[in-house]
Amino acid sequence: MSDRMIEQFMEMVRIPSESGNEAEMISYLKKEFEALGGEAETDAYGNLIARFPAKGCEGKDPILLSCHADTVKPGVGIEPVLADGVIRSKGDTILAADDKAGIAEMLEALRIAEVRPPVEVAISRQEEVGLLGVKNLDYSRLTAKKGFLLDNDTLDTIVIGGPSYFAIDVDIEGRAAHAGMEPEKGISAIVAASKAISALRLGRLDKETTANVGVIEGGMIRNGVPDKARFLAECRSLTHEKAEALAREMEDVIRREVEGVGAKPVITVDNLCQAVDIPEDSWTVEMAKKALKTAGVDATTTFITGFTDASIYNNMGIEMAVVGIGARLEHSTEEHIHIEDMKKALTMVVELLRLSAE
Repeated sequence: MSDRMIEQFMEMVRIPSESGNEAEMISYLKKEFEALGGEAETDAYGNLIARFPAKGCEGKDPILLSCHADTVKPGVGIEPVLADGVIRSKGDTILAADDKAGIAEMLEALRIAEVRPPVEVAISRQEEVGLLGVKNLDYSRLTAKKGFLLDNDTLDTIVIGGPSYFAIDVDIEGRAAHAGMEPEKGISAIVAASKAISALRLGRLDKETTANVGVIEGGMIRNGVPDKARFLAECRSLTHEKAEALAREMEDVIRREVEGVGAKPVITVDNLCQAVDIPEDSWTVEMAKKALKTAGVDATTTFITGFTDASIYNNMGIEMAVVGIGARLEHSTEEHIHIEDMKKALTMVVELLRLSAE
């Protein structure tokens, strides 16, 4: 059974599904779910939703299992290589274990579990670019109120909380001029951007709060004072009020610094995700700990300042704990996964299904 799971995982990572281009992967999974006896459909946004009847039990509430179909870049032309019990890419792409290992483990668990409650499955699109799929998911097609997101890396942690997240987009208008003949007539949008960025508090600000500038663009020619520049910033915190206050602070600093050199800023602040946490003694956490013990793993709970689809599910009233899939060094060309960890994750999911049917 594990050989079949590994073969399917390696087949899936060869299917390109960078964010926004998941259609081939979604189509593949729809056929797989239907072959396993499920009813599968896509919603208006292209997310995949499947339903499976109970097996070996009656009268139990459904649970939700969820993963995401998309990957980060470079995710086209992935060629998995298995050596010494570890699967990697050839080295010029990611592996896409995030989140295709979770999908492979879920599919195999649905095949082999002898007992399960009714199961609903949601496979989201565009998770990696702002949780867009789960934000646009048709929740009217789901009835489960509890479930598990297979999208944590380590098996020995269960994620029970995520941050509020603010995206801050800044467009700066300066004044163009010839850099050699009359630079004094110009207002450099790049200088304005650099002053604003250097004045921001960035990095890890405390144990639950971070801020970053990830993209900067500007200028057209070497010998021109640039009249346009743009940068993309973010901040996040496990406390919503902290993140909100930090976003306001960043906006105020940017405006002051940009206007201080005579340029004009247009600042767009978007709260993409709101902080959420579930109790340590919640049903999903207790079930996950028990299931992981069966796989020989003593798991602890944790909060992360990254964000997952579970933040949205929990905000929508579906209690979701995030469990591990075994992936390592995700979002890099060094990403890899140990087969033994995939087997442990499979054991966990099968046991989650059994426990949920009790």
